[in-house]
Amino acid sequence: MSVNKQLDSEGFGLIFLIGFMGCGKTTFGRKLANRLGYPFMDLDHILEVQEGMTIAQYFSKFGEDAFRKLESEVLKHTSYPEHAVVSTGGGLPCFFDNMQWMNAHGKTVYIKLSPKTLADRLEKEKEERPVLKGQHGDALVDFITDKLAEREKFYNQAAIVTDGLSLTAERVEGLLKV
Repeated sequence: MSVNKQLDSEGFGLIFLIGFMGCGKTTFGRKLANRLGYPFMDLDHILEVQEGMTIAQYFSKFGEDAFRKLESEVLKHTSYPEHAVVSTGGGLPCFFDNMQWMNAHGKTVYIKLSPKTLADRLEKEKEERPVLKGQHGDALVDFITDKLAEREKFYNQAAIVTDGLSLTAERVEGLLKV
């Protein structure tokens, strides 16, 4: 049996989409899941349903440390189907052993975008994102640049690193087969 035939019959297993907030993990994840015929799972949504509050509310009530612990528990204790596309929170890969766990349990895909592109996307949705409150214009770009500098050492551990500007489900499917 050829490698491609084997992949077609076995599928890709779990595909974890990682990257900075606003890079398109959820939007792209739905498209990729649809293309592959897999269920789509958003860990942020699962966490919100489980806790009965938004991430912003949880962050405000319990703080970042408690949020990061809960986020890691949700990652590691969610019941996943054999094949699925999973969107993660932007900071999730950067705490505890989450990146290693995802690499051990599936394929990781880092959706990479420039700080300016991310800032343009996030400018409109700052109220939903607790860490961005009070950030505008150049200050927002600087904040994202600094955060990316901290996080990219984790993001770059992904099995696949791809440019988010030219991202298509078809292209990522091809990268997954390599």
